[in-house]
Amino acid sequence: MNATELLANTLSPDAHTRDDATQKLESASRENYPAYMLMLSSELVNESSPVHVRNAAGLALKNTLSAREIARQTDYANRWLALDDNTKNKVKQDAIMALASPSTKIGTVAAQFVSAIASVELPNGQWMDVVGLLLGFVSDPSNVNLRVATLQAIGFICESLQSKPEILSMRSNEILTAVIHGARKEEPSQDVQLAAIQALLNSLEFVRDNFEREGERNYIMQVVCEATQNPNPSVQVGAFECLVKIMSLYYDKMSYYMERALFGLTVMGMKHSEEKIALQAIEFWSTVCELETELAWEASEANEYGEVPENESKFFAKVALPEIVPVLLDLLTHQDEDEDEDEWNVAKAAATCFGYLSTAVQDTIVPAVIPFIEANIRASDWHLREAAVMAFGSILDGPDPAVLTPLVNQALPILIDMMGDQNTHVKDTVAWTLGRICDLLISTIRPDVHLHPLVSALVNGLQDNARIVANCCWALMNLADQLGFLEGDDEATFANPSPLSPYYDGVVQALLRVTETATNEGIQRTAAYEAITSFVTHATADTIPVVQNTAVTILMRMEQLLGMQVNKGRQNQIVGVDDRNNWNDLMTNFCGVITSVIRKLNEGIQPLADRIMTLILQLINAASKTSTLLEDAFLVVGALSAALEQGFAPYIPAFLPHLYPALKAHEDTQLCTVAVGIIGDISRALGDQTAQYCSAFMGVLLENLQSDVLNRNVKISILSCFGDLAIAIGPAFEPYLQATMGVLRQAGAVQPNPLDIDLVDYVGLLREGILEAYTGIVAGFKNTPQTELLVPYIPSILELVQRCLGESERSESTIKLAVGLVGDLADTFSNGQIKHLLLADWLANELRMKGRMAPETKKTLRWAREMVKRATA
Repeated sequence: MNATELLANTLSPDAHTRDDATQKLESASRENYPAYMLMLSSELVNESSPVHVRNAAGLALKNTLSAREIARQTDYANRWLALDDNTKNKVKQDAIMALASPSTKIGTVAAQFVSAIASVELPNGQWMDVVGLLLGFVSDPSNVNLRVATLQAIGFICESLQSKPEILSMRSNEILTAVIHGARKEEPSQDVQLAAIQALLNSLEFVRDNFEREGERNYIMQVVCEATQNPNPSVQVGAFECLVKIMSLYYDKMSYYMERALFGLTVMGMKHSEEKIALQAIEFWSTVCELETELAWEASEANEYGEVPENESKFFAKVALPEIVPVLLDLLTHQDEDEDEDEWNVAKAAATCFGYLSTAVQDTIVPAVIPFIEANIRASDWHLREAAVMAFGSILDGPDPAVLTPLVNQALPILIDMMGDQNTHVKDTVAWTLGRICDLLISTIRPDVHLHPLVSALVNGLQDNARIVANCCWALMNLADQLGFLEGDDEATFANPSPLSPYYDGVVQALLRVTETATNEGIQRTAAYEAITSFVTHATADTIPVVQNTAVTILMRMEQLLGMQVNKGRQNQIVGVDDRNNWNDLMTNFCGVITSVIRKLNEGIQPLADRIMTLILQLINAASKTSTLLEDAFLVVGALSAALEQGFAPYIPAFLPHLYPALKAHEDTQLCTVAVGIIGDISRALGDQTAQYCSAFMGVLLENLQSDVLNRNVKISILSCFGDLAIAIGPAFEPYLQATMGVLRQAGAVQPNPLDIDLVDYVGLLREGILEAYTGIVAGFKNTPQTELLVPYIPSILELVQRCLGESERSESTIKLAVGLVGDLADTFSNGQIKHLLLADWLANELRMKGRMAPETKKTLRWAREMVKRATA
């Protein structure tokens, strides 16, 4: 079968034909990659071949070079780079030729392929003339299709190399000139204008130098602003997208343009009848508000420490408020009766923008919006009622609670009453707004006045349609989070009933009924289980029976569901992907509730422990090995071990055979991380009884550190886990001390390239993991005859401390860990054994450090100074 037929068959409506052709292409690419690439590129450039077949060839070519997974992308790049020059040059020549195709579809797919090659070759110093080649085509007025495809290729290349701006920085002037030339209003072809404006959008990251120069900046802004008035709506959308990105990248340069043009253009844009244009104009103001909220936060931080903020707000949102609020309020009323929940429209965009505007301008928004709310909250037209409630809900975060409180007090009875509105959209927004009040302004809800009608309205809403159910669950969850007992509160708070106590049983029963209703989809069911989890977490002593009854109910449901799984061979009760996903979701929810019950009851979970572990072991057996369910099951085990402490010992022999495979699942980062965490949980629970398992634990952890596949962040967890094991078994850790200290020293020597921000962050976290490990080891050996075994390792420990504290970008958690470790060493060797090391000048300087620090860090610093003083006296 020839290439044309094969590619045509990959588009066949018949699944068998399609799969067969796809498999044959895949095997061709594996068996003879050079011939495969030449075959496809010949097809792409063949003008006598059908367009749909050539397009399939172009996509197949692009997919040989592009992959979402980093590892596969690296493999694809290496495979291409290993090709002989003749093959590569022929394929590249065909790709460039295809840009000039009379078919715009082929021009676009060729542009994608050219970009895919360039994004592999340019970072490796190859095909350095590609941008110059493309720029030559852009200036050819005789072939419009070639200009469009070339501009698309330039845009795609810029997009693919955004994380490596230095590669294109030498050509940025030429790229900008070509792109701006194509985007001008004088350009006769709208297709060229569109391709140019989209290429400009992707190149904005690269043209920082041009934006620094006023003349060039003015010209770029002029061309983009004129493009917002282009007769082609797609060009207008692209121009507004450019303005959004320009604002986010070059905010500090925008004052002049805001006054001259952008205020007016964007306000008019928001009113545009073409929804795509209006959405981008609204996005412009959402971006402004997000930036100004961030700048206000930076200013308050700087002010707190008597510093000048690096960037200052221009307060564009505050200045524009009188212009944009009426437009946004009008857009809120443009809801669609039959809108799809996931469909993004102007009403939703306007509501989102109001939320950002509220946090940016704070109190100023209240008087601008309240008249609209008062005028429409009881309107006969549901569009106006819903818009009024949405406006109210959207301004609850930002203004001072003291400003909002009287308004919320006035509105609460009306809103609670509106939970009985005839219109579903109105009720949905009311439930969301009540949830926001419960979350953000709990002090406005007076238990003696509002709580009974509020809880009743929300519980009644649990019988309504799916969206209203989800929002009522969220509101109830917020009530529990804000009014219930909080972890860390004193015992007296736990002993006294909370304002929610009288409603606990009724609310939890109602939520459990929601989870049983067959019509409720996964989202509503999960929302109800999350609300139940909150009620469990925040229970006070008088509502503990509700927690116990909830646990029994959930365990019965787990037994029933596991019974379905066990019997599936006989009754085939779980069939298909949907059933399996449903089963997984339910089990995840059950695990979440049981974990919170265990944490709440603590040692009081003992009577149910056998039943829980039996079910969890069954669940681990039933879950597929790639399922996130294993993580959920392990988290239950971790919580149970923490609650039972040494009482967890009987369950370990049955559990360990399931733990080791998870520790060896190197390709599953999340599962492996949780499994490493379980070792820490078990060692903390069992204390010195962990010694019998320590050899196996250390063996698998050290083996994991050698893995090339295992995610490097899991390795950080492993290092700190060494500390957990050492604390648990104390001097019995001696057989593993030399190997562990060798690994920690080696890891501590890693130095990041300061230009690689990801690597700098990783090394920061790595060092924290090492410091945690050292801290655990020192604590494990302290006050034992084996303490002296640590002495040879102390110079390298202090070397790491010096390296960590010497970093200009050190985090507060690093400072606290490093200083705490110095204190631990001084306390452990208080008789002068390491006096000469503790008297080092650098250490004395660091222990005198000043600057802004959390109270806990300062306390640790003072304690460490005291310990060093004592150990060097």
